[in-house]
Amino acid sequence: MNKKSELRDFYLLWSTQSLSQLGSAITAFALTLWLYEKTGSALSTAALRICTYVPYIVMSIFAGAISDKFDKKKTMLVCDLLAALTTIAVFVLYKADLLCVWHLYLINAISGLMNTVQQPASEVAYTLVTPGEQYQKTEGLQSLSRSLVTIGNPVIASAIYGIAGLDAAIAVDLVTFGIAFITLAVFVRIPEIPSEDRETEGVLQLAKEGILYLKENPMILYVILFMAGVNFVASAFDAVLPAYIIPNPRGGNYVLGIVTSFSGIAMVAGSILATVMPKPKDRVRVIYLSMLFSLGTENYLLAFSRSPLLWCIGQFLGWVFVPVMSTNQNVIMKNTIPAALMGRVYACRNTLQFFTIPIGLTFGGFMVDKVCEPIMTGSSSEWLSFLFGSGKGSGAALMLFILGLIGTGMCLIFGRKLKGYKYSDPDKL
Repeated sequence: MNKKSELRDFYLLWSTQSLSQLGSAITAFALTLWLYEKTGSALSTAALRICTYVPYIVMSIFAGAISDKFDKKKTMLVCDLLAALTTIAVFVLYKADLLCVWHLYLINAISGLMNTVQQPASEVAYTLVTPGEQYQKTEGLQSLSRSLVTIGNPVIASAIYGIAGLDAAIAVDLVTFGIAFITLAVFVRIPEIPSEDRETEGVLQLAKEGILYLKENPMILYVILFMAGVNFVASAFDAVLPAYIIPNPRGGNYVLGIVTSFSGIAMVAGSILATVMPKPKDRVRVIYLSMLFSLGTENYLLAFSRSPLLWCIGQFLGWVFVPVMSTNQNVIMKNTIPAALMGRVYACRNTLQFFTIPIGLTFGGFMVDKVCEPIMTGSSSEWLSFLFGSGKGSGAALMLFILGLIGTGMCLIFGRKLKGYKYSDPDKL
């Protein structure tokens, strides 16, 4: 069997799911623009993502057990369909001129719950349709598609939202969902994992096995905890960025879309690098150093610059090695975790690695609205104005500097622990 044939199902699944992810990201960005127009608050817009992540974190351990217990393909189809229904609800409310902020929070929470179950099933599905020797290549391709989504969605969403409104962005989302749903239902074959006791084991017992596996494999656990710290800083940055760029005299919605898209351009470059680079001798070291570079450049450059060009460069430097990091982390997990345990272990990973995201979003939005902006507004200090500017948005610049300090310090602290672990691929790969 040639390599194209053995990756047929992967290519079908990857391409159509990536298209659907682009549609979902367009809607999410358009909703962020709509909400910021309504409220003008960094915390209010950050709350959209908080509502998505809270159920994802709280229920992930149990969702992974459900994923291991039931058919992966059916689980993905049901979750995707229910998530699409929440998008339709937004569309109907918007067209009826009834859409309120609290509607978005509730609908995002429901959508996040569906993604909680779908995501570990999807991770296992990708593993089952990919030969082991192709893991690094396919992980690089998945990073590439995520990067292209990051590039395309802010620019496309800003254009669609500005020209045709929120309902047009939602319509694009639903069309891409339909393509992905039909392809998965009809054309993709996902092998089942044989398990004699899968139907009789309880969800709680399955969830416990995922936790025990991580306790018995501290290298994977420490990498996950390190990434939890990275996610805290990165999510706080996401909450701060709109409040920094939109009110800036040289910013605005469209500039925010362009600057955000540069993180995607960086991830394309990083994804290509991750796809073609030789297997590193120590994947743990690659993870640590790539994140130290990312967090040690982007926040500082944006905090002290007033030029959209420098903002774009900062985004590029902050994201170029993210695909390299994620590829190495996923290769470690796929080579280490037994397939029968993968769903519940990935779900435990989701809870531990991503629980800091809503905390970071809340922290970033709160600090801008309630601490940093009031400090800059009430300050007569010339050196603060020289460093971070003046007027609305200067508090966000101050917060970016604070995040740079937190991120660099966190990497140095965790780096000392991670240096005790080294991982290279099994010889068979």
